[in-house]
This record gives sequence, C-alpha cells and structure tokens, in this order.
Amino acid sequence: MDKAYAKEADRVAAELESNAVIGLSEEEAAIRLVKNGPNSLGEEKKIPLWKRFLEQFKDAMVIILIAAAGLSAVMAVREGGGFTSWIDVFVILAIVILNAVLGVYQEGKADQALAALKKMSSPQTKVIRDGKIVMVDSENLVVGDLVAIDAGDAISADMRLVESSSLKAEEASLTGESVPVEKDASLVCDEDSGVGDRKNMLFMGTAVTYGRARGIVTATGRQTELGQIANKLTSIKNEQTPLQKNLNALGKILAIVCIAVCIIVLIVDIFVQKEEWTDALMTAVSLAVAAIPEGLAAVVTIVLSVGMTQMAENNAIVKRLLAVETLGCVDVICSDKTGTLTQNQMTVKVLFDGRQTIEVEGNGYSPEGRLLDTEGRQILTDSIVKSLVRSAVLCNDASIVLNEDKSYSCIGDPTEGALTTLGTKCKMPREETMHEYPRITELPFDSDRKMMTTYNAGVVEGRLVSYTKGAPDIIFSRCSRYLDESGEKPMTVDYLKTIEKANHEFACKAIRVLAFAYNVHPEGKKADFADENDMTFIGLVGMIDPARKEAKDAIAVCKQAGIRAVMITGDYKDSAVAISDNLEMRDEKHMNAYSGSELDKLSDEELRKVVETTSVYARVSPEHKVRIVTALRANGHIASMTGDGVNDAMALKSADIGVAMGITGTDVSKNSADMILMDDNFATIVKAVEQGRVIYANIRKFVSFLLSCNIGEILVIFLLSLIPNTVIPGIAAPLTAIQLLWLNLVTDSFPALALGRERGEPGIMLLPPRPKNEPIINKSMMSHISIQAVGIFIAVAVSFLASFMSIRNGSTFFFDAAAADAQPIDVARTVAFSTLICAELFRAYASRSELVSVFRLGLFSNPMMNKAVGLSLFMLLAVIYIPGVNSVFDNVALAPLAWVVIIPLALIPFAASECYKLIKNSLHK
Repeated sequence: MDKAYAKEADRVAAELESNAVIGLSEEEAAIRLVKNGPNSLGEEKKIPLWKRFLEQFKDAMVIILIAAAGLSAVMAVREGGGFTSWIDVFVILAIVILNAVLGVYQEGKADQALAALKKMSSPQTKVIRDGKIVMVDSENLVVGDLVAIDAGDAISADMRLVESSSLKAEEASLTGESVPVEKDASLVCDEDSGVGDRKNMLFMGTAVTYGRARGIVTATGRQTELGQIANKLTSIKNEQTPLQKNLNALGKILAIVCIAVCIIVLIVDIFVQKEEWTDALMTAVSLAVAAIPEGLAAVVTIVLSVGMTQMAENNAIVKRLLAVETLGCVDVICSDKTGTLTQNQMTVKVLFDGRQTIEVEGNGYSPEGRLLDTEGRQILTDSIVKSLVRSAVLCNDASIVLNEDKSYSCIGDPTEGALTTLGTKCKMPREETMHEYPRITELPFDSDRKMMTTYNAGVVEGRLVSYTKGAPDIIFSRCSRYLDESGEKPMTVDYLKTIEKANHEFACKAIRVLAFAYNVHPEGKKADFADENDMTFIGLVGMIDPARKEAKDAIAVCKQAGIRAVMITGDYKDSAVAISDNLEMRDEKHMNAYSGSELDKLSDEELRKVVETTSVYARVSPEHKVRIVTALRANGHIASMTGDGVNDAMALKSADIGVAMGITGTDVSKNSADMILMDDNFATIVKAVEQGRVIYANIRKFVSFLLSCNIGEILVIFLLSLIPNTVIPGIAAPLTAIQLLWLNLVTDSFPALALGRERGEPGIMLLPPRPKNEPIINKSMMSHISIQAVGIFIAVAVSFLASFMSIRNGSTFFFDAAAADAQPIDVARTVAFSTLICAELFRAYASRSELVSVFRLGLFSNPMMNKAVGLSLFMLLAVIYIPGVNSVFDNVALAPLAWVVIIPLALIPFAASECYKLIKNSLHK
C-alpha cells in the first residue's frame, strides 16, 4: 500500500474506530454485533393467521349475510324450535366461513411458494480480524470490519475501499448499469454523490467482477443503500385492485337494495297484509337471502385460486389472490432493461478488421455462432480475423462455464466473458489458447490508462508479443502501424479515418467497442507501460447486452392487446434507445426518450404529460421510477412494473401490479412484487395478462349468471308478496329462506364454477384493455341481467301461481300420492323451486358467452359445465324425493307430470338470453 493509500485508509479506519491493517478484534466484533444486530434486511412483517381470517369478513355482502343469520337465530330462539329451525343459521354461517377459509388457504399457498423460491444459502465473507483472514457468515459482519475482496465475490455490506487494484463491480441490481463499474480506493467523492458515482465504495447486493481490494464496512443491514430502499417500501401501502373495488361497489349496491326492499316488504306485510310481525320478519330475511348471491364470494375465490394455480404452472407465482385479475386490465408495462428485456450477458456482435464489418452470430455465452462477411458468407481462414480473435482471448481473464442445467455463465468480467465466447466460436477455446500461447506477464487494466496488456509467448517464434485492448480513441492515438493481409503497414490518415468512422457507426448503435493492438519484443522482456505506444492496430470488437429472443414477440403481442411497453433503466440513453428500437417498443405516438437528469427538471404535472409520449427512460434512480409509475397511474393507466433488481423495488410496490424475476431477482424485489416470474421470461407476463383477461371475462359471466338469478328471486318474492290474501286466500312467499340458500349456495355455485373454467374466447388479446373505472356490471350486462331476470320472474311466477291455484281447485296434477296431505302452498313452493333451479341450469349454458350463441360454441363443449348441471339436477331430485330430506328444505314429492309444465317454463330465460345475443349481434353488424 503506497503512502497516499495508507493515509486515506487510516483516515477512514479512524472514523469507523477500526484498523486498516489488522481489522477489528474478535471481541470488538462480537460487541458490535450485539449492539447493532445482524447484517440482514429482515423479513417482511407477516400478517397473523387470525387477522387474515378476519379480513375476509370485510365485504358488505358477507356482513348482510351475518346479519341475516343473526335475525334467523333470534327467530329460532323465540320459536323455541328444534334443529330444523336453526338450519338457516347454520347454512348461512357455513358459506361465510367456507369463503374465509378458502381465501386464507390460497393466500397461504402463495406464501409457501414464495418461501420455496428463496435460495437456501448462507453466504460467507473473507474478513481480517486480529490481523488474520477468517471466513465469517455474512450476517455477522459489523461496521468497522476489514474485508478482503477478490474477483467473483458477492458484497454483503456497504464498504469504503482502502486498497484496490484494477477493481470492477457489477452494480446492475442496484443502479441498472449493465456494464461493470470501475472502482478506485484513492478517490475522494463529494458527500452528495449518487450511488452510481461513488467510485470508492462497494455496496451490499453487488458483486466484484475483476481485480482485488480491501474495504472497511461502513453500514450493515437496513442502514445500507439496499436497506434504505427496503425501508422506504414500508411507507407504500397496497391499494385495492379493480376487481376488489368493483365487488365492493357491487356489495354496497346490493346492500342498499336489500335493505330498502326488506323495509318495504316488512311495512307492507305488517300494515297492509296484516301479517304477524314474526312472519313478516321471516319474509324480509328471505328477501335478504334472495338479494345476496351467497355463492359469489366463494366462486370468485375459487376461480381466482384456480387461475393462481394455472399461472404457477406457467412459471408465474401470484402472491395476492385478487392480483390475478388485475393483470387483465394492465395497459402499461414498465420494464427494467438489464436482465428483463435483455439477457444480462454481453455478446460480441460485430468485428472490424480495417477492411470490412464482420457479423458474429449467437447470443449470450453460448458457443454457437458463425462469423459472416457482408455478403453472408462464413469466414474461416482470414489471417487478420484470426489475429484479432486471438488477441481478444489472450488479453482476457474471464472464463465461461457450463452449468448443470446446460446453460452458460461467466466467471469474471462480463465484457471479457463475451471475448472468451468469441474465441470458442472461432475454435480458439480459452484454456487451449492460453496453453499454446502462455502469458508471461501483464499490465492490468486501470481507469487512468483505460487499457490492459498481456505478454504472451509462442505467437512469434523466439519473440514475446504484447496484446493491448482498450478504449478505441486511446488505442488509435498509440498506433503507428496497422495489420494488413501482407503484414504490417504504416498508419495513414485515410486508414485512421476508416477505423474512426467504423467506431462511430458502432457507437451510434449503442454497441460497446474495444480496440486491439500488439507489439513484438525480445524474449525476457519485462512489462513496461512504454510498450503501449508505437503499436500495430489489429481491429475492433463490438458487443452488446442482447435483447431476449422472446421479448420482441411478447412486446408485439402487447401492442396488439393495446398494452404499451416502457423501458425504465439505469443504463445510458443511447444504449437504452438502441435496445428499445431493436425490440420495436417505440412508435409514432411514443418516440421520446428521457434521462434521469432531464426528469429532475420536470414538475409532477409536466411529468404527467411527458409519460404519455415517452417509451424510454435512462440513467434513472429508484425515486425516478416511482415518479414515472405514479404519473402513469395519475393519468388513469393501470401500470405494471417489471424488474429484478433492488432498484426496482419501490416502483414494484407503487405499481398496480409489481412483477419480479424469480431467478435473478433480489429478495427485496420479490417481497415487493405482486407476481414473481419463475423463469425470468418477459413473455410469461403476456401469458399472465391473457390469463387475467380470461379470468375477468369468466368472472363477468358468472356474476351476470348469479345476479340475474338474485334479481329474479327478488322480483318473485317482492311482487308476489304484494298480492293480498283477500285476492288469493292462503297465498304466501313463493320461496322460503332455506330454499333460496340451497339455490344460491349449491345449485348456482356448480354452474358458476364451470363458467369460471371457460376457455378464453378467440381474439381476447386483440381487444384493448378495459377502462380502469369500468364497473364490472356495465350497460350491456345490465341489459342482459334485466332480460334474464324478467324471464326468471315470468317462469317462476307462472309455475307458482298456476300450481297453487290448481291445487286449491282440487287438482292433484302437481303432487305425488305420497304427498296427498301436503298444503297447497308447500306444493306450489316446490314447483316454483324446481322451475327456478331448472331455469338456472338451462341458462348456465347460455351464459358461457356474452355475445356468442351457445350453439355456435358447442352446446356441450364445456365438460365441466355438463358435470355441474348433471350434479345439480341430481341434487334437486334428492331434495324433492328423498323422504326426510325434502321436509328439511320445505319440499314435497312432485308428480312426474309436473315436469311437463316445469321444463318448458324453465326454458324461457335460456331462450330470452339467446334471442338477446342474436338481436345484439344483428344490430352490431
């Protein structure tokens, strides 16, 4: 360590009460660990099971059901009846509890999947304590620890460098910068320097790709830069999803309607019909039960759970149940670039040998790919190209390894990894080439020279060749010759202009360019910086972090679906724009690109205008990302944020849907997200969006199915209860509370579940996203519900009145001989009950599409629907014909001929629905 380094190191160590040579003592480290706690970000505070369970009861519909159960319990106590008088109470409470248990269970499954996703590892760090290097668990690092750092090490705490040699760190997860950043212990940065500009620091969550260093820990756990981001996340609250808002609004509407109708019926029954208040109250309870679709909450939970399971099978883990549907209405996806839209693997794409541009095939670190000239012919034996590739392999310290899953990864600097891969493509694998041309000595890269030089033997017999790589402008200025097919030639102005033009063209395409040159020396030559002058130019190597193959297709599908993809990255503007154009993210309406510094000059109002025309944001901070997402949402967009790094976490939390990467994503980003992609594949988001749209369309189908039944029931009970006893003596409510509960809970739920499993209708991803504030029941659905509800009322009212009047007139047409002593009202109720259930089962087929006729879809093309209808019919017959069971449900055995009346009447709502679709389609055409 030279004097300058030693002085700065001692100053830093003194501030942290440490020692830059021997580090802390074990005793002092133990004291600090107890005082400050472990070097951990901690886990997100979990909601207790009991609280999760209670949260399921916040829904307005559930509260009304509980109130109805309470009223039924009061009535049961007053009547002093046996078990049968408590059946209503038990059934209502059973459905409420079942729905709560299902919700808690499915959210628990999501948490288990997330826990299983976390890597089970305990990283360790090389620490100098008492002057000795020891390995300690990273959780046990404390402020003041002196850490020894080598290439490949993961950084587990923030630290100030006190010594460094050719050090580079990969900070993509923190800053979004795809290229490793040079670090220098000798620098003294301004106090207000941003994270990306603190060249004398290493940060928790990053990794060293090149060089070696020593650093003193300055912050651990929640006090690190990474920890500060995690802290800010706690101030961002989860908002309700569009479906939650829709269902809550629906619940409130139903609650108001329910209370209003119940009050009217109660008043009419007591003061007009002169009924006992207990009978009037039971009619009101029946109406409350009729108004609330008891099965809706359970069916929504189950359908979302099934959607959650299907998404998990397609590599997308959804952490919150109701977030499944929200994906279906996303209209802007804000995505990080590095590792999300790109592979985060630098790849050589072009070479320039002074004569021609050569294309290099392949992506990432995979060794497959050819070298092609401008006419597409493969280059095999070109001497200059061979020299260029050889220099790239020899002047290089990175290795590429084959993983167990057959993928490739880089050990060392990603830029050098790209050069190593180039060598393998050209039949010059690193190990063999290094063995053939062994390295004798070297001049490591440093930020002042911006060059690296290696000295290799065996290239020229009896001589030593120094290969130098570096920034093109610097290499150009140090070359006096260039390599030609016939050998070395003096550098000319024209040749210099040619290579400068090639470098400029590459740079304009956001291609990172390295220049290569060489010198020949006598054997035994020692490394000397003077050897990096008067060199022979070989050529240029251009590389990029390539876009994911599937990302372009996924973005094209997003455009068709009316979804805008926006790139938000910490990388440079030119690189970001080039990648976005390669992916075809920008269009005529969204051509703008902004940098973080430009965003700082905009007010929030100005930013709201800018986000409507901008597709690329570069060199942004975490705060910028949150501002962008917030501006989009303020403009009415439903925004999704996709990312894998720590720098994405706050925006993930702020977005309507945060989507984190499961493989490369940090724990902070996963904890902040609503959904995690197990395969880190941008295309998986498109599948999830499609699944979300299908789920929402299916939810609309069964909401329409269930509500039309409930409104039909309200019309039946409300209107028929207004008929005075003086007009039709003995008339009473056409359905009892237990019959309505059975219908709403059991009979309707099975077909509703089958509707929830409908396959997506053709062209669902060609439709624009639905408006954010569009209610789940729009005008079209209202019309459909009204027509079906009227159809249900007509069918049930006719069957009830016809059977009641027929029996009062002495007919036995409707009931079985075994029920000869049954009261007319009981038989009529059973006929109405059967008509209503059959109408629901027939109508379930018509509800499979809002616009397409069931005959066009295929009447029996949904196997689950066929099973649901068959099961519901079987259960209907059971509660009518099994002795003892039918009395529990206030039913009597019907005569077989009764079905001759029931079935045609039950087809009325089905026919009404199909006619409505036919007329609507005709008008649309």
